[in-house]
Amino acid sequence: MRPFYFLIMTFLYWNTTPVNAQFYQTTSAEIRFFSSAPVEDIEAVSKEGIAVLNSDNGEISFKVMMRSFKFEKSLMQEHFNENYVESEKYPAATFKGEANSKIDLDSSTPQEVVFKGDFSVHGVSRPRDIPVRITVKNNGKALKLESQFDVACKDHDIKIPKILWENIAEVIEVSVNAEFQIITK
Repeated sequence: MRPFYFLIMTFLYWNTTPVNAQFYQTTSAEIRFFSSAPVEDIEAVSKEGIAVLNSDNGEISFKVMMRSFKFEKSLMQEHFNENYVESEKYPAATFKGEANSKIDLDSSTPQEVVFKGDFSVHGVSRPRDIPVRITVKNNGKALKLESQFDVACKDHDIKIPKILWENIAEVIEVSVNAEFQIITK
């Protein structure tokens, strides 16, 4: 299903943008989140984030399936999917946005860019400014994106029962590491 989604997304991008645009994609972005609370820390990782980036206009579309996050304890994973993010009802987190500045594909130094767009989790979409460090690799044939930002559970209607306030943080730290490869037309 994932390759089919990418084909459709890529087709749509190619048919709505100029021919000289350069597209980059990843199907293995690592998304990590961390919750630090008095009783215990909770960490989960997914290595299944998918994204397409148009370097010409700075548009990005990013998606990760909530069930792809792996936890140290299976009970944490079960509670995360069933009680908090309700993965059956809201299967994915997405971000669609645009860079606030042009990505310099000739630069050998990391670039600090802010992507402005809509971040959606648990069926609730919010405008967000996501800071990203972009490093051009392999003479512009690859890009490395790194980001770290916080997500407040209340902003996305994720309810934390009062009884568990010492177990789960109200604000979750999210980090993203992705290697994008150029898509040749």
